[in-house]
Amino acid sequence: DQAVRALNDSGALKQIGASSELRLFSFNERAQSLESLDALPGGGAATRIGDALGTVTQMAASVPMAAVVLVSDGAENGGTLGEAQLARLAATGIPVHAIGVGPEQSDNDIELEQLQVPDSAVAGEVLRAVVSIRHQRQRGTRVRVYDGEKIIAAQEVPLPGKAGLTTVGVEFPAGEEGVRDLRVQLDAVAGEASALNNERRAIIDVDGRARSVLYLEGEPRWEYKFMRRAADGDRSLRVVSAMRATPNRFYRQGVKSGDELKNGLPETEAELDSYDAVILGSIEAAAFSHDQHEWLKDYVDRRGGSLMLLAGRDGMGDGGWGRVPLQALLPARLPGGPQPGYGARSTKARLTPYGQESPVGRLDADPARNEKLWSEMPSLADFQDIGPLRPGAVVLLEAQSAQRVDPLLVWQRYGRGSTWLMASASTWRWQMRLPLEDQRHELFWRQLLHALAAPAPPRVSLQAERTVYEDEGSVQIEAQVLDETYRPVPGAVVSVTAAAESGAAAPVTVEPSGRDDGRYRVRVQAATAGMYRVEMTAKVGDRALGQAETHLRRVDGVREQFGLYQHRPMLERIARETGGRYWTLDDLAGLPEAIRYSRAGMVERQTLDLWNMPLALLLLALLKLSEWLLRRLWRRL
Repeated sequence: DQAVRALNDSGALKQIGASSELRLFSFNERAQSLESLDALPGGGAATRIGDALGTVTQMAASVPMAAVVLVSDGAENGGTLGEAQLARLAATGIPVHAIGVGPEQSDNDIELEQLQVPDSAVAGEVLRAVVSIRHQRQRGTRVRVYDGEKIIAAQEVPLPGKAGLTTVGVEFPAGEEGVRDLRVQLDAVAGEASALNNERRAIIDVDGRARSVLYLEGEPRWEYKFMRRAADGDRSLRVVSAMRATPNRFYRQGVKSGDELKNGLPETEAELDSYDAVILGSIEAAAFSHDQHEWLKDYVDRRGGSLMLLAGRDGMGDGGWGRVPLQALLPARLPGGPQPGYGARSTKARLTPYGQESPVGRLDADPARNEKLWSEMPSLADFQDIGPLRPGAVVLLEAQSAQRVDPLLVWQRYGRGSTWLMASASTWRWQMRLPLEDQRHELFWRQLLHALAAPAPPRVSLQAERTVYEDEGSVQIEAQVLDETYRPVPGAVVSVTAAAESGAAAPVTVEPSGRDDGRYRVRVQAATAGMYRVEMTAKVGDRALGQAETHLRRVDGVREQFGLYQHRPMLERIARETGGRYWTLDDLAGLPEAIRYSRAGMVERQTLDLWNMPLALLLLALLKLSEWLLRRLWRRL
């Protein structure tokens, strides 16, 4: 309404129409032609500025176009105005003049601008929601986390008392196996402009399957004993260990049958791939065959598992792991040579900024309390040099001594998986030197084991955008089907079904990706608001390959309730990239003149009477005089 009044009262539209052919469009999802501003609709489900500008500028192929005038608050919430779209707009050579509408800052509003939670979790795991809050002059608010109608977490969030964006982490339990229908909500402030933007939804699939961790150790060590003890109390973890007791005999724990690791080390690639994470202790690289080294490399790269090397006199560089193919995957270039890198050294574990954000180092939800708990940890007694870090390495813990600071816990992504290095094998001293009831050692190792095992992908999986909006109506899901060695399965038969909360079936289409990589594109039509369950089964002939399940939610009438302020930087960038200019509603006097002198290379068309053109008038007079002279010459007057 403000924009329509400003355009009419300023006379800008009238002046533009006097010198150019003026066409009006509205955009909720895409540009739609309008007869007049009185026919402007409202209440759209989304604002797709990129699609609207793309539709309008396509007309330049058949109609000369001097400029486009965009009237908006700049809150593009349809995801259609990325870098590629801006580049295409700039390439058209048509300037876009942006008129900003609305206040650049709400007077009294608090908004949950962004919510990040994991897509999946393990039963019993403690999860962390990252909440971004846009605020004005509020001093604080409360974040509540609901599973359906049941509150599962709440946290007070102090705010700085000035406009800005505050991001905090809120921890909550994943609970038992099943689906968590999360609703994260901010308490409304007194007299708030809109409370509809105080809430966001998310869905988490909680897997009840215990994650399997394989721990191979070359000698009896305290670290082996205390790490196993820390994991024993976690039902979502299954630690299978094989410790070499004599040169030809391994002591196994946690195996399901006598055939599992019967000779100590995995004897087939499929057996290795059945674990979600692998830990190598003080065991030399020469204990593994050439094939087993290749399996370990493929385990990280192709399988997507996590591999961690622990310090020890036969571990990491001292065990020859810096001279085998696996070394190229590790986050550091392991040193090797006649001088051992492992030895006695007193150090204190210290969190890095990355460690403070990682769940591995979170002993307490409060950052200050967490840092204090780490500072009180007993000293470590040994250390192993891991060599120079690779560019992609992330240091979570540092070993601090009186002389120097070295990386202690390091990881990096490689292929589909990740590799880790732990430069000490004396974390067991934390348990021995802390009170019996203190669980910091156990908590650290459980969190570390979850960080290793949780990201490992299953053989049959469904990955989806968990939220569908009413203007979209459908969502594309990526499905993947792999065999026992995590390789694509040619000729697999994939069946996918989807159903709403009411039980009504939702239409589904499935098609291969076309790349022979075991991936399939699944599109689910979500016709009504609510949660949908999507199930997939895969088989080859009569052999079942597995099944997967995921959930998504269609949300109506929500997207336009966020970003209730003018996004001036976005509007200014659109104008700058295309050669236009940013305008305010109370300063439109120069807009018609700016369009007349557009850089688009358009020619302004003017219609004038003939007598307003001296050359044409003179030509007519000469023609009439010539006719008179000829008639006189021919005596036919």
